[in-house]
Amino acid sequence: MDIEQDVRVRAAARNNAEWCAALCRAHGITGAWDPRAWTSARRTPPLYPDAVTLDPGAGPDEIVGRIDASPGASVKDSFAALDLTADGFDVLFDAQWIHRPAPEAGEGGWEPVRTEAELAEWEQAWSDGDGGGLFPSALLADDTHAFLAARDAAGRIVAGAVASRSDTVVGVSNLFAADGDLDKAWAGCLDALARHRPGLDVVGYESGDDLAAAVRAGFTPVGELRIWLRR
Repeated sequence: MDIEQDVRVRAAARNNAEWCAALCRAHGITGAWDPRAWTSARRTPPLYPDAVTLDPGAGPDEIVGRIDASPGASVKDSFAALDLTADGFDVLFDAQWIHRPAPEAGEGGWEPVRTEAELAEWEQAWSDGDGGGLFPSALLADDTHAFLAARDAAGRIVAGAVASRSDTVVGVSNLFAADGDLDKAWAGCLDALARHRPGLDVVGYESGDDLAAAVRAGFTPVGELRIWLRR
């Protein structure tokens, strides 16, 4: 990995950890930061990691020893550099950090969610009707993180994403489209970022078909990450 790639991966990992930390705080869970990783001694909400590494030199002991490593715990290995098999973890999946230069505004259409009712509607659309309070309304009070939504002619939310701003980048996560058209979703999301988070390069992580859609939207894969799950 060259220096530019390393900078981009570190920025993406830090941005993602900040979003994970914010979501945990909204659930009353306070994590801990050091130069190597963000970790939570309490079990984090579903789908969110108990640790995110911030440096490829982070070792298994300093990660596993700072979380509730009982079955179901997960670690986001931001540099695919850990081996947690001896600690009872298996690889859940591999993915790629992605990076894109700051987008320019297009036709518009996506707007931030503003109210508790809109956030509940957003979560139901994102989860295909299976949402259950994963995204507390307290997140709306922090303008560092925005829930972006597209609506159809009837006013229903049909696509969306989370945009998390940090010092040098804006991270996109939880991108979805009810009709499965990820190309259209990325176009709408990037336009919204140009209007509401202007001038910031965009980062995130994807795999499989989702990664292919991100590449078509102008992203470049910049480094591998790995998610470990405690069996």
